[in-house]
Amino acid sequence: MRLPLASGRDAHQRVAASGQGGLGDEPRSQRDQAAAAAETVALVLDEESPLPESDSDVEELARRLRGHISQLGVEVPPGASALRGAQQLASAGVPDGYMCSRVHLVKLAQATQELIAAVRTHGVGLAKPTRRGRWWKPRINVLRGSVFALAFACLVLAASVPRT
Repeated sequence: MRLPLASGRDAHQRVAASGQGGLGDEPRSQRDQAAAAAETVALVLDEESPLPESDSDVEELARRLRGHISQLGVEVPPGASALRGAQQLASAGVPDGYMCSRVHLVKLAQATQELIAAVRTHGVGLAKPTRRGRWWKPRINVLRGSVFALAFACLVLAASVPRT
């Protein structure tokens, strides 16, 4: 089975290379993480998706699901039961054997699906974090304009003072 989705690292590099997105993009965070996790869950749970052919495919899907669990776990309240169950499944390794590994993968996908639902219902990621005690950091052009205005005001003041 070939996995059609690019890894998160590759997608982030493409976004960074295009000049769009970045650390300041807040609308991307919750929606895109939940959507990416839902796509990976669909690879495992969708009826039309084929079963993973090799152990490396199972490992790759399990690694992706663990990554989604860790990313979405930040946006869920710490005491949520979906978070605890998903973290317990994510911390366990993929068992040996054909059926055991596929069953573990399905359980991991179901736990991720519950975590996605918890993130969407709680909506924790939508609120903007409050920053207390931090000063506004002006852009460089604002600073340049302020220095120019101050210098111009000093020049006008100096020119208006009578000479003795």
